[in-house]
Amino acid sequence: MFDHIGFEVSDLARSARFYDAVVHALGLRRQFESPHAIAWGDNEPLLWVVVRGLAPAPGYGHVALRASGRVAVDAAHAAGLANGGSDAGAPGPRPQYGRGCYAGYLHDPDGLRVELVTRA
Repeated sequence: MFDHIGFEVSDLARSARFYDAVVHALGLRRQFESPHAIAWGDNEPLLWVVVRGLAPAPGYGHVALRASGRVAVDAAHAAGLANGGSDAGAPGPRPQYGRGCYAGYLHDPDGLRVELVTRA
């Protein structure tokens, strides 16, 4: 259904440090880099950040990144906190979203909500 997801950010270098750490813990790598955009994925660029110079509006939305298991959710959450993110919900079971759902939430450096989730 989706070709890619993109966020507009205010500071590309700051966002790159955050997303590099988070997606690395999920097994993804940079697939594209320019002075105005960076993208990550496994075999192709799927998650993009593009510099616009202005912070996104509050409540802009969120992206959910799939993790291979609980350990990966925990590692990505910790990596995000250590690289400029803030806690928006500690990793833990989320039974309200289905059997086996385990997720953690972060705000990226611009305040965008990032969900880290596994159903394994």
